[in-house]
Amino acid sequence: MPITVGIAGITGKFARLIANNLCKSPDVHIRGFCRNESKLPKQFRDSSRVTVFEGNATDLVSLRQFARGCDVVICCYLGDNELMTNGQKLLVDACELEGVSRYIASDYCLDFTKLELGQHPAKDPMKHVKAHLNTKKTVKGVHVLIGVFMETFWSGYFGVWDEKSCRLNYYGNGDEMWESTTYDTAAEFVAAVAQDRNAVGMQHFLGDRRTIRDIAEDFAKVYGTRPELHRLGSLDDLYKKMQAIFHKDPSNMFAYIALFYQYYCTNGQTYLKKELDNSKYPQITPVTFKDFLQAHKMEDLADAYSNAGSSI
Repeated sequence: MPITVGIAGITGKFARLIANNLCKSPDVHIRGFCRNESKLPKQFRDSSRVTVFEGNATDLVSLRQFARGCDVVICCYLGDNELMTNGQKLLVDACELEGVSRYIASDYCLDFTKLELGQHPAKDPMKHVKAHLNTKKTVKGVHVLIGVFMETFWSGYFGVWDEKSCRLNYYGNGDEMWESTTYDTAAEFVAAVAQDRNAVGMQHFLGDRRTIRDIAEDFAKVYGTRPELHRLGSLDDLYKKMQAIFHKDPSNMFAYIALFYQYYCTNGQTYLKKELDNSKYPQITPVTFKDFLQAHKMEDLADAYSNAGSSI
């Protein structure tokens, strides 16, 4: 059965990966929303199955025009808390007014529902958007959780992988589980969820679950070089450090947000459910940590985040 999928923020790298997967299904038509259509790859701009609308995330009229006729809208916004909270709320309102039946929120992370407001500053918008969706009568919320993006895990900014020293830095005892999914695998699951009219509520998908020790072992098997495991302190040490930096200057999110992610990714509070939803879509083969390493040269790991989706 034909389905019309809206993608808000379609020029972003994750959105392009989702669109690429959706285009593999002949029954899918895509309506995209962005500020500048010229940033969208030519293959999408020239496709007869992709219609793009330019507009501002604060303009309800433009948002309604985009949402009109969509069976489901996927939000791929990525920005400050104003956009992620109020921008999404307005988009949800547009979906409700235009009779869109499902809204896939811009979550794609750890299980934020287990967090209290204020615990993880970057996740507060997701809690507010979920609460807003719960007030709606027509549009149903869909929340795709994937842990931490694998490309982010290896990025220099995240602070775990130190390519110069061939070292994996960590807090805790080393037995904490890392839950992770690549951009490609996450995009495949989101595209599948978008086409599954019965998929609503919380959806839990992962590429892999591994401890830092397991990841180091995978690394050694793939590259023939064993990375040093460097313990930076306990999880309590990490918590104190991130809180101190946060309270010194809450507006400088770049200074502390990676530490918040490290803490909540490994302290057990926000783990996804044990029995994942991967089996709902058996056609998707998730990329594991070892698969990811096999697909990248060691010297390219730190740049994998920047290059995600670059081939689209």
